[in-house]
Order: sequence, then structure tokens, then C-alpha cells
Amino acid sequence: MELQKQLQIRKIKGLEIAKTGKINLQGNKWRVPSQSINKYYDVTLKLDKSECNCPDYQERQIKCKHIFAVELTVSKSLNQDGSVTVTHTKRITYAQNWKAYDIAQTNEKTLFLKLLSELCEDVEEPLYKFGRPRLPLKNMVFASALKVYSTFSLRRFMSDFRVAVEKGYATNMCSYRSVSGYMQSEELTPVLLNLITLSSIPLKSVETQFAVDSTGLRTTRFNEYCKEAHNTDNQHQWIKLHICCGVKTNIITAVEVGLTGNALGNDYPNFIPLTTKTYESGFDMKEVSADKAYSGRTNLEHIKKIGGIAFIPFRSNARGRAHGHGLIWGKMYNYFTYNQEEFMQHYHMRSNVESTFSMLKAKFTDLVRSKDKIAQINEVLLKVLCHNIVVLIHEMQELGIEPNFLGE
Repeated sequence: MELQKQLQIRKIKGLEIAKTGKINLQGNKWRVPSQSINKYYDVTLKLDKSECNCPDYQERQIKCKHIFAVELTVSKSLNQDGSVTVTHTKRITYAQNWKAYDIAQTNEKTLFLKLLSELCEDVEEPLYKFGRPRLPLKNMVFASALKVYSTFSLRRFMSDFRVAVEKGYATNMCSYRSVSGYMQSEELTPVLLNLITLSSIPLKSVETQFAVDSTGLRTTRFNEYCKEAHNTDNQHQWIKLHICCGVKTNIITAVEVGLTGNALGNDYPNFIPLTTKTYESGFDMKEVSADKAYSGRTNLEHIKKIGGIAFIPFRSNARGRAHGHGLIWGKMYNYFTYNQEEFMQHYHMRSNVESTFSMLKAKFTDLVRSKDKIAQINEVLLKVLCHNIVVLIHEMQELGIEPNFLGE
């Protein structure tokens, strides 16, 4: 039974490699990329027992994830003369609606300014107390988001902001120092969290399957402790970004951000807040997929309570006993154990969250320029907000959606 579970785990990882990695035939061996390091392993297919030169196979002499990846990618047949014929299975691809894509891309900046301006209309102005009147908060949120969207420095983006003011998308011109000051403000954080939620709601009729995961974004600060204590090279400090996203459109429905090393560094506790926020926004959460970092009874039970099913693979030491958390743990454990193929078809919708991270980092970079800790968190939230607006622009052309933020 233990061997069977180990093979099932390797098969899950093999399917991930088969879906995302490039597996090539060189001579009579298949080159399979490693998931952890920049290296390839060689797999030799045989009908009786395939072989791999990875450390896992060499040590245990059982099927590794690389062998499973090749077997899921190719098919084998035995000829009458005893030779083996290997047929490469064509990877399934999905057609791109190039007309909608071209319209979205060529009009993106104009539509971005329009949608961002409409979103900022929902921002409530803080009560005036005393002293010098402050700049309108909605105007500064607009400027901060446009700065992140442009990927320029504060000084260089001011010409873009000036154009937005001239076209009526923003109300007041301000200096780059004012934008910097607002990005360091703690009162900006809840406003951005609300706007991210608001920007995702137009797609609530589209998304019913979701994925949860986390990633890191590097800052311009370095961790001197590593150099002083362990005599190692300087390392970047990182911002941890936890998201829940729809797997069809890659819209981000809920987010948590924090510096690595604090409570937000751990993945498991963020599952329930992220999915709860998504559910409270009006999404019908029929399925939620996540990796083993989120495997636990409370998470499975939570998704059941909101009317969905969580497809989270079980760790190798997991057992099917419920321990007072309802029957869902035992049911999903049996489903994972005895219906592996069907379970993996649902679970591997999770790979779309990696596409979401790739989209966000490719367009708005994985670098956080701000130096202040609050500004770093706000900058990451602004990246997410900009990503959601770009997704909406594409879906306006692809699905014919017309966002109405004030109505939402």
C-alpha cells in the first residue's frame, strides 16, 4: 500500500512535467527536464522496466516522476520481431481567438485608462479634519496604478499621468513625490484590496473553478544577515504573494501579501481567507485546486461548507481517518487513492495559477522597486489590480463582457 501511494505521488508530478515541460527524444533516450534545478534526466523506455538516471530511480529502482512523464507523453507497442515502437503523443493545444487578442492588445492602454478611472470613482474620500487639504484619494490611486502599469520610475511616468489628466481620466496633476508619499500610506492598502475584489466581480458568471497558490517577488533590498551570519552572498528580500484565481480567465479574486518570514510566509493558513473572500464576492466555487502545501482537514471541510469540492493531493503520510472534521477527508482520500486518473484531471486545473503568475510577472515584472515596507505591499497589490484590468480588457473582446463597476 505504501509503494502504491509513492507511485501515485510520482505520477502526479510526472503529469505536471508532461503538461509544462519539453520532453525530447535524443537517440534512444528521452530527455526530461528537472522540476527543481536546471538539468535534464535521460529516460530509456522498455516494455518490461523503463530506466532513468535521476537519483530517485537510482536509489529506489522504482518508477520515478520522469518515467511517468515520458509514459504520459508517448505510447509504446511491441512488434512481432520483438522490437518496440514508440509513438510521440501530440500535446493538446487550444486555439487562440486572434481577432479578439489583436483588438485587446492594440487598444489596451486606452481601455486601461478608462476602466481604471471607472474603478477609482468608487473610492471614498476620507473625512477632512484639519490642516492643508489633501489631494483626492481617488486621483492618487489612479496615479499609483498608472505608475505600476507603465513599469517606469516615478519621474519618467509623469508624462503618462499628464496625458491622462488632459484626457479627463484623472482630476488633478501632482508631483511624483506626492505619488511616492501615497504609496507609503497604510490607508491605501484596504482601498487596493477592495478595488481588486471589485475588478474581479464582472467575471463571476464565468468562473466556477479556482486555484490557490503563492509566489515571491524580489525587492531591491538585500538580506545582509545571510552574508554576516553564514558568509554567503547577498540575497534579495522577497514579498510573498498569495492568490486565489479563476482557472478560465486568470482573474485574481482574492489576495494576501506580506514580507517573507512573517505569518504570511506559510501557505496553509491563507487558504480559508482567500477562498472565503472569493465566495463572499459572489463567485460560485464549484471546484478549488491547490498543491500539497494546502492539504488539511480544515481546508477540505471549509470548501465543502461553501458548496464546492477541494482537489488537493494528499501527503505520503496521510491517512483516511476523519478525526472529527466530517466525512469529507475520508471521501477525498479514497477518491485520491482509488480514482487517481479522474482526481488528477480536476487537480491539474491548478496549473493555471502558474500561468497567472507568469502573466503578472511578464507584464509588470517580478521586481518591487519601492524601498518602504508599506509601499512594497501596496506596489504588489497595484500589480495585481493592473493584471485584473488587463484580463478584463481581453475578456471584453473574447466574451463580450461590459464591466459596470458602479452597478456591481
